[in-house]
Amino acid sequence: MDATAVIRALGALAQEHRLAAYRLLVQAGAEGLPAGAIAETLGVVASSMSFHLAALANAGLVTQRRQSRLIIYTANYPAMNGLMSYLTENCCGGVPCTDQEACRPPQPSANPEEHIA
Repeated sequence: MDATAVIRALGALAQEHRLAAYRLLVQAGAEGLPAGAIAETLGVVASSMSFHLAALANAGLVTQRRQSRLIIYTANYPAMNGLMSYLTENCCGGVPCTDQEACRPPQPSANPEEHIA
């Protein structure tokens, strides 16, 4: 994932209703949810929800498909994983993390002058 796509994805998620919708879609899994159900669950007016879902789709975070008269939205898991990988690729001082317990931020140096930029 390149920096432009990451910025677009983070920008799309930087809004309360879009973040809530995205989290709901991640929980819904591969089946996804119709736009109306998302709006109802989140207590957002349908027209506003359509705007927010379009922003998420534009950022590549969700996909949509037509099922009869409904538009079903699904989280784009490869995009989510790509975003997470981009954000964490240099964690732990470049040492690969194998699990949550192993992934810890690098410890500061005992020499305070090393922290001066």
